[in-house]
Amino acid sequence: MAENAPILIVVAPLFGALLVILLGSRRKEFCVPVCVASLGLSLAAALVTFARVLAEGEFRYRLGGWEPPMGIEYRVDVLSGLVLLAITIVGLLNIFYSITRVREESPGKEPYYYTLMLLLLAGLTGITITNDAFNLYVLIEIAALTSYALIAVGSRRAVLASFNYVILGTIGASFYLLGVGYLYIKCGSLNMDDIRGILVTKDLYGSPTIHVAFILIMLGVWVKMAFFPLHGWLPNAYAYAPTTTGTLMGPLVTKVMIYVMIRMMMSVFGVEFVFQRIGWSNAIVWLSVLAIVAGSISALSRHDLRKVLTYLIVAEVGYMVGGAWLANEAGMTGAIYHILADALMTLCLFFAIGLVILRTGEHRLIAFRGLFRKMPLTMMGFTVGALSMIGLPPTCGFFSKWYLVEGGIQAGQWGYVIALLFSSLINAVIFFRLIELAYFQDVEVDEDADDDPDMRPAVALQHAPWSMLLPLLVSAAGLLLLGVFNGPIIGWISQLVATLNLGGGN
Repeated sequence: MAENAPILIVVAPLFGALLVILLGSRRKEFCVPVCVASLGLSLAAALVTFARVLAEGEFRYRLGGWEPPMGIEYRVDVLSGLVLLAITIVGLLNIFYSITRVREESPGKEPYYYTLMLLLLAGLTGITITNDAFNLYVLIEIAALTSYALIAVGSRRAVLASFNYVILGTIGASFYLLGVGYLYIKCGSLNMDDIRGILVTKDLYGSPTIHVAFILIMLGVWVKMAFFPLHGWLPNAYAYAPTTTGTLMGPLVTKVMIYVMIRMMMSVFGVEFVFQRIGWSNAIVWLSVLAIVAGSISALSRHDLRKVLTYLIVAEVGYMVGGAWLANEAGMTGAIYHILADALMTLCLFFAIGLVILRTGEHRLIAFRGLFRKMPLTMMGFTVGALSMIGLPPTCGFFSKWYLVEGGIQAGQWGYVIALLFSSLINAVIFFRLIELAYFQDVEVDEDADDDPDMRPAVALQHAPWSMLLPLLVSAAGLLLLGVFNGPIIGWISQLVATLNLGGGN
């Protein structure tokens, strides 16, 4: 299995989707077991591959026996290995979380919904592992097309939000594809390592075509990751989508596209071109500052729970983009570690909000009033996610922000450092307000509703689906474990970043 593990990471959910649509359309009870089996195999393959990377170093897998650069090649290093683990873990937890929600929100459509979920995960894992620039475009579109459908399954507002996402997503994909086309014109290759080698040996970095290619690729990726001010598609798309669409896309899609940006900077164009010849670092960091401030203020001004989370994602994207463009090792280390931390934080909070909305039927902040007595385990999970989003130890959110702040100080980007601290303060205001509502305020009980079982805490707790509660608690535990055991993970990332020769500042 070790030799073929990289291909299994992508193929397992792909063939799982085929089995779900074939078997699930006849017997719906087959949908969840097939999903669990396929994603369990994908996760096992990701673990085997990552263990091999730690033991032997970077690992490559050639598809069809064709030698690169003519053939498509998969490449796994520490960065892609960690992201693959995040995708497969988040995907598997979402399958368990979705058992009751998909049946209630999309009755009769379960096989199609699970097929789309598996195709989305196949696309995201493929994006992470491929070493071919055009293959990356194809996989981005696979993930995008399934995302459009998963969002549109929701309410009428979700259909309009999905349409807006289609328009902006198509524009972003077109930018990326045009950039790859310009690279192919000059380099005659689509293999990422081969492109980098040609750029260096032929000294093409001074070519205007390469500069245009870089601009187009970055614009395309920024649209896909919802980097401010190109974020217009994200808030409504995630807020109005079905519950399990938000819990899957929110933690993964933007983070995978940030990974793509970092991979393009590191592996295709090279850090010397990105940070020295282009000289955009200062401008991009200030755009990140705007993204952090705008996302945080927008989240503070919202009363809908899902809108609050979606605007916090916009701010978090600013964290990671800014960290990557600080042009030093601490910033890049913090950005990569924050991909993992934010995936778990967002997952935990989306899980908790989904449970709150399910039990209360309320989307506004007041839904949290008195919930600790009704839903103590849910509130415990939510509190861990909230503390990590604020950046308090020992959660992983503290350590990722520590490295990002350290990188900002080393680079002399005090605006970025202040924006991080400001965002953390806004997060504290938002989440402590919710915690206060949950822990210290009473439920407003209608005297005429004494017989309503939802108003009796013990009964309400019993009715909380364990298929939804357990993934929440697992994700909350993951936030603590990722924080407590941050040393080895930071060590692996630091070794990778050290090879880039970024230095201590820009």
